[in-house]
Amino acid sequence: MRAASKLVGSAGREALGDAVSRRLWRLESETLCAEARRRTGLADFGEPPIEPALSILLDSLEREANLHPLGRFLMWMHLRGLLETRLRLAELWNQEAAALAASPLSKPVFITGMPRSGSTLLHELLGEDPANRAPRVWEVMFPVPTPASGRGGQDRRIRKSAVCLWWFRRLAPRSESVHPLRASTPHECVAIQSYTLLSEEFISTCRVPAYEAFLRATDLGPAYAWQRRFLQHLQWNCPIRRWVLKSPDHVFGLAKLFSAFPDARIIQTHRNPLEVLKSLNRLNEVLRGVFVRPGDPVQSEAREAHELASNMERLIRFRDAHPELASRFIDVNYSELVSYPLPTVRRIYEQLDIPLTQEAAERMRRLAGNRSRYRGRRRGPAVGDSRLGAIAEARRFERYCSRFGLSCEPAKLD
Repeated sequence: MRAASKLVGSAGREALGDAVSRRLWRLESETLCAEARRRTGLADFGEPPIEPALSILLDSLEREANLHPLGRFLMWMHLRGLLETRLRLAELWNQEAAALAASPLSKPVFITGMPRSGSTLLHELLGEDPANRAPRVWEVMFPVPTPASGRGGQDRRIRKSAVCLWWFRRLAPRSESVHPLRASTPHECVAIQSYTLLSEEFISTCRVPAYEAFLRATDLGPAYAWQRRFLQHLQWNCPIRRWVLKSPDHVFGLAKLFSAFPDARIIQTHRNPLEVLKSLNRLNEVLRGVFVRPGDPVQSEAREAHELASNMERLIRFRDAHPELASRFIDVNYSELVSYPLPTVRRIYEQLDIPLTQEAAERMRRLAGNRSRYRGRRRGPAVGDSRLGAIAEARRFERYCSRFGLSCEPAKLD
């Protein structure tokens, strides 16, 4: 009886918290857009249109995500911030349309492929080359210039980003063990595309099946066109350098990527898929815990395995269908990268036909030497609860592993 009473009491408190949070932070398109317009004094969100993506996302968050009150508040604040920035960027870009359009973007390098396969390390290494430019977390979070600098001439946006990330680490302390972020580290394209409301970010942080189905059926051309303008905005009035960009989610839009960036180069990273799934499931657990209540872990793991296998098949099909782009792709194995980072980068530069200067190599060497393993990592089964289950999952990836010379053997259980 006492246990049942506690259960009822817990359910009642949860229901009350949900009711109160819904009243305070309504996930409604009209409400959020009105608030963003009120706070900025601006009205035009620019291109691409934010509808129907915003309404579909909000409806999916309400009906499917099972947000807890803190998660609802954080998502409300995040979406309001995205909308406010869209309004401010639209105003800036309207004023400087001709100058931005004329700003060159030559042979950008995109890192994609398997998630959790060393792409972050590679992105950081390439970002150490003074001839390259990677979008930094602070300038993606706050891309609109501020009127004045802070202490020591530092851009106030860097300090603001650092404070936001500090609070995020307090709310999600396990994030340090799966994907540590700092204000000045390179950021992913998925965060840039979040401003278009056509982004895998929302799928990674919340369970939103309806929005995911919408995104899969949507033309991503506008998102890549917007990203191109965003990069032109970041380099405006700055020395022009080669962009190095990164997101595993480019697997969904390679055709549109090449349409927006015709001379792009692609680095595809590879890793044993069973090791990837183990790491990916931990990442999703941590990120989603910030916003939503726990779901069925078995169902979540099965979904990730299916999605990962489908994505790798999608990449293979694209490359097979476009032999004319074969020279644009460079394949990098995770074990090669983490064991021999600088020789791997030298090979990449040779294939890109660009020089690796002594200064750049030395900076990369220092970063590789100082970069510690993520703290708090723990080992466990590769996938599911048994080696038998891992072997069954491995069959999904036989073609992929054979194509790129990877092992699909399940890791030994601890």
